Amino acid sequence: MDRTGNLILLTGATGYVGGHLLDELEKSGRTIRCLTRNPDSFAAREVATTSVVSADLTDADSLRTAMAGVHTAYYLVHSMDSTAAFEAEDRKAALTFAEAARHAGVKKIIYLGGLASGASLSSHLRSRQEVGEILRDSGTPTIEFRASIIIGPGSFSFEMIRALVERLPVMVMPQWVKTPTQPIAIEDVIAYLVAALDLEMEESLVVEIGGSDQVSYQDLLREYAKQRGLKRLMIPVPVLSPRLSSLWLGLVTPVFAHIGRELVDGLKNETVVRDTAALQMFSIRPRGYRESIERALLTGDQQFARKRWSKKFSRGTADKKNGEQNKFESGSRLVDSRTMHTHCPPEKAFLPVEQLGGAIGWYYGDWLWTLRGVLDRAFGGAGMQRGRRDPLRLLPGDKIDCWRVEAIEQGRLLRLVAEMRVPGRAWLQFELEPDSSGTQIRQTAIFDPLGLTGRLYWYLLIPIHQILFQGMLRSIVKTAEENQ
Repeated sequence: MDRTGNLILLTGATGYVGGHLLDELEKSGRTIRCLTRNPDSFAAREVATTSVVSADLTDADSLRTAMAGVHTAYYLVHSMDSTAAFEAEDRKAALTFAEAARHAGVKKIIYLGGLASGASLSSHLRSRQEVGEILRDSGTPTIEFRASIIIGPGSFSFEMIRALVERLPVMVMPQWVKTPTQPIAIEDVIAYLVAALDLEMEESLVVEIGGSDQVSYQDLLREYAKQRGLKRLMIPVPVLSPRLSSLWLGLVTPVFAHIGRELVDGLKNETVVRDTAALQMFSIRPRGYRESIERALLTGDQQFARKRWSKKFSRGTADKKNGEQNKFESGSRLVDSRTMHTHCPPEKAFLPVEQLGGAIGWYYGDWLWTLRGVLDRAFGGAGMQRGRRDPLRLLPGDKIDCWRVEAIEQGRLLRLVAEMRVPGRAWLQFELEPDSSGTQIRQTAIFDPLGLTGRLYWYLLIPIHQILFQGMLRSIVKTAEENQ
């Protein structure tokens, strides 16, 4: 089958599932048109087979233009994170999209909805299934995949599990955490969405998809804790409704309160596969929940390692003054970042960064680094005695005192991973970006805490980090300018 001739329209490409799907479609060489209200979000993409069109799902005129020449359209959007009534917004968007697809002669719609059964669905699940019905009734053959909890780094459901287990050594377990569910790995969801492109169909279908195991939300919490090496006490309670639970979740998790409320409301409904037709229609054999969690933890590390923090901050900060500091969380990780400007070009500014440690030292508070090394050795660590292989140049894998080089890009990036004894994992990263008058240097300390002990360790050290890292960055800039 020709994989480049049939134009694919992808909605939701900036979202969690849509972003993963876009990457997979681009790997296969498919011709893709991404529909978005913010084309600037795709400015950095350089794949020749992908184009971007500006359109609004509630604007019929813009949709007609976006649909022109489209063979298959993916519908991967929802309004649950909207501050307005998301059910009404989803209904309007689906009706407008369905009519535009019919008018443009689209051959197939592929939609990802929610798996659930029961007489009283949550408003979120009810809306997801209503959208599927609207698309199936459009006259365009539609395949509606219904999925349970999606396991993967960045998924709302998975990040709730992560936050609860990482932050709470003692958890109360309401009755709803025992509701059966059939979680599915994000990789398997994407595999189904891609496979549907080649599925021959003349009428609309509803296909239920899930992983190989039926478990409870409590099972997921326990398995996550086991794989992270965390001991957690789970106390069952007869009360605590989903509504009250969602308010509590808003205090202890990074998920927006109203999104958490909708997700928890949905946990009272069983989300298990009752129709196994997907196993006959496709050759995909989904993973179990243990492997899904293991892969989520692994790929989360890989994605985090590739993240460029300068890009993240540049979107949200208009005034990049020296000493600008940001503290925030990304999933379970704690991040402390700051920038300073130097008039040096990137290649000159990078020299003192690359020469950190060893005989030169850490540019500021070396006695604090020495003390940290003594404590590390007392607890069986390497301390600060390892020095450097080369005083001037670094390669991936090189040791620098109690750190190791995880990644280096000349003139652009240095990321160190700590090999000292800490209750978690730690990184120190430097990113350099040229501008019209020199270079912005961003220094970012990243910590992946192991449970509550790790979080206490981080917060207790915040005053020292603020002095130490700020002094280090200032000295790096000063050294670069003196040596220019």
